[in-house]
Amino acid sequence: MTDDRHDGLPDGHRHHPDRPRQGSFKRVTSLTNPLVKDIRNLQQKKFRDEKSLFIAEGQKLVRDAMDGDWPIETLVYGDELAGDEAIGQLAARAKTAGATVMEVSALVLEKIARRDNPQTVIGIFRQHFAPASSVGEGGLWVALDRVRDPGNLGTILRTADAAGVAGVALVGHCCDPFASETVRATMGSIFHVPMAKISEEAFLSHVRRRKLHLVGTHLSAKTMDYRAARYDAPTLLLMGNEQQGLTVDLADACDELVKIPMRGRADSLNLAVSTGLMIYEALRTTLR
Repeated sequence: MTDDRHDGLPDGHRHHPDRPRQGSFKRVTSLTNPLVKDIRNLQQKKFRDEKSLFIAEGQKLVRDAMDGDWPIETLVYGDELAGDEAIGQLAARAKTAGATVMEVSALVLEKIARRDNPQTVIGIFRQHFAPASSVGEGGLWVALDRVRDPGNLGTILRTADAAGVAGVALVGHCCDPFASETVRATMGSIFHVPMAKISEEAFLSHVRRRKLHLVGTHLSAKTMDYRAARYDAPTLLLMGNEQQGLTVDLADACDELVKIPMRGRADSLNLAVSTGLMIYEALRTTLR
């Protein structure tokens, strides 16, 4: 069932009477509540795409998103946190931003998260992409060709954030950056690093038009070790698909094709590890 309190906030954290009422508060204990179904559906890409929304689980991720001014639609927290000062502050911020604040039972929380022992705070945020025209602006960018693994994408975004990369471009059909697995793997960095989504054809046209210096990794690169490449601005680092590497057209468009030496018996490096090495090598050579 749903119970609307008169001011929309947990006890002890009520709105100032002069502040405009924007959001709403609901206490939800029924597993069949339509709001529960709507949030639960966001675990599926089809519904995330339809609604342009996604789930961020955990108080840190929710706070990072709100600190980054990501539009919040719904804030959910477990009823055991009612009266908690930090949660009250988050609830007040969310409600001021026009969001629905939901206090839910443990069973409802488990159903929303689709797993046992879920995070006690969940935020529903609006998806956001940087314009494709911004790729290559403001410093070093990383372009990912058809990245398929959410863990890899999340780790790359986290590394890009740590290194101060200007942005990450998702080229072609990539995995969903707003899937729960990806968002968790970023540890909040998804809210700090601009992401652009662009087709391969548009990417190639953009690179040519902006005269961006494209450095790509390729196992069959015959030219040079990645430490010998030129990373002068404006440079784009282009990383290939985990299984197939770069497409022929993308590889042909690169100004420099490089590879990372391997001394052991592995035939390839993990994409996230390779991208991290490339990012920090580019920074090392441009900042020295």
